[in-house]
Amino acid sequence: MKIKLKTRILIVALLALPLLQGCTVLAVADVAASTVIYGVKTAVNVVDAVTPDIINRDKDKSKK
Repeated sequence: MKIKLKTRILIVALLALPLLQGCTVLAVADVAASTVIYGVKTAVNVVDAVTPDIINRDKDKSKK
């Protein structure tokens, strides 16, 4: 019983398909996590830039 080459390729492709989908899910999750992290960092930097005196007041007093 010889299996044709096209059938072998189809079997390998079907077995590899779930692995590719798993990698895609991980890539999407990585992008989402990176977006959230950079969004939070940006928000913190904006708050620090808008209100530097309020946040850094205690640091200035301890230096004097």
